[in-house]
Amino acid sequence: MEKELEIDSQLSFEEGKTNCVNIKNLHSDMTEAEWKEAIRFDITDWGWIIMSIGMAIGAGIVFLPVQVGLVGVWVYLLAAAIGYPALYLFQRLFVNTLAVSPECTDYPSVISHYLGKNWGIFLGVIYFIMIVISIFVYSISITNDSASFLHSFNITDSILSSNPYYGLGVICLLVAIAAQGERILFKINTALVLTKLCAILVLGLIMVNHWDVSNVSSLPTIKEALYQAFTMLPLTLTSILFIQTLSPMVISYRSHNKSIDVAWHKSLRAMNISFAVLFITIFFFAISFNLAMNQGQAIMAAEQNISALAIAAQEMDGDTVRILSLLLNIFSIMTAFFGVFLAFKESCQGIALNVLKRIYDEQRINRKAIAMGTLVFGVLVAWGAIILNIPVLRLLTWMGPIMGIIGCFIPTYLVYKLDFLARFRSPTLLFIVAAGILLTVSPFV
Repeated sequence: MEKELEIDSQLSFEEGKTNCVNIKNLHSDMTEAEWKEAIRFDITDWGWIIMSIGMAIGAGIVFLPVQVGLVGVWVYLLAAAIGYPALYLFQRLFVNTLAVSPECTDYPSVISHYLGKNWGIFLGVIYFIMIVISIFVYSISITNDSASFLHSFNITDSILSSNPYYGLGVICLLVAIAAQGERILFKINTALVLTKLCAILVLGLIMVNHWDVSNVSSLPTIKEALYQAFTMLPLTLTSILFIQTLSPMVISYRSHNKSIDVAWHKSLRAMNISFAVLFITIFFFAISFNLAMNQGQAIMAAEQNISALAIAAQEMDGDTVRILSLLLNIFSIMTAFFGVFLAFKESCQGIALNVLKRIYDEQRINRKAIAMGTLVFGVLVAWGAIILNIPVLRLLTWMGPIMGIIGCFIPTYLVYKLDFLARFRSPTLLFIVAAGILLTVSPFV
């Protein structure tokens, strides 16, 4: 399975184009038996479901209980009622618009092909901003939380995150692993994701013993509930967001199947299963955690800029809670950091090469120097984020406009502009646009 996943994850733009030659819609030419055999669940399906779930379980999930604790369960329920259906709809629209595209390429390339190069460049810039924000989030989270865990387990007498050189050491270690261990990390991806899911479920069940009805806040006014639900909408969405894996997933299915309908069906099925698993586990986890954690603990976590898991390790007795919190934190934030840093490295190298090619002959460009310079630049960016110690919840809020543009506005615009996507025009697009507007303006409220 690992070999299959490795092949899928490394599909490049050119390979995607080559593998998709002569694709045509064969569903109408298939018998019922042929169709059932073509859409049979296989190891590739399992691999993309695992990768999607792994991408979603990151900083969003470990910081979601903190925000819910600050605003109350009732506000979270309102935000979930708005956010999760919107998330499902715009991720489904994202898959639909890409899966049926005649060009089997990544999403920015599809945008460039149909809307022009300027749109492609614009989308590329938006993706880069999203990656930088993610680098900030995961760098701060892993530094502060690891220091908190070391103190909770009585390994250190003080919380080391106040020392800037501790953060530098943590980032250098992570970058060294990310630069050398991509293949190793990918091979253990399934074990990591399953461990994360089990930790979430077990922690949620353990928290049942700590439930206290007094932790349920009183019903807010309608105005206050709408305002708070509105501001926490980006964090609610990032708790189960996996839009980053959808483009390579669709390219993989298109390259493995001659029929567009088969690839489309498999892409939607993998997305639906991933979304269902994430919704059930994350929703239960957030509710259970906040019935066990009072608002004072949530305020403490926000002030210390640490996750709810670190607070649980500090405040609750029992090694089981501490160990599970530590495992979930490490596997969620650290593995997410590796993935984001690799994307950051590739993006920076691409920008550097693009600029240098305009100045020097391509043969004279030292690619090893660029690669090394990118690693150093990445360390400095991550270390700068740690020193600034920007509140993670505030950073996650700024993911709202990016999700609004990439997930809501651009796919909807494509559907209305391109005739071959006319089948996807429906009233749900208005809901997606409305969600995009809320996400875009939420950081400014």
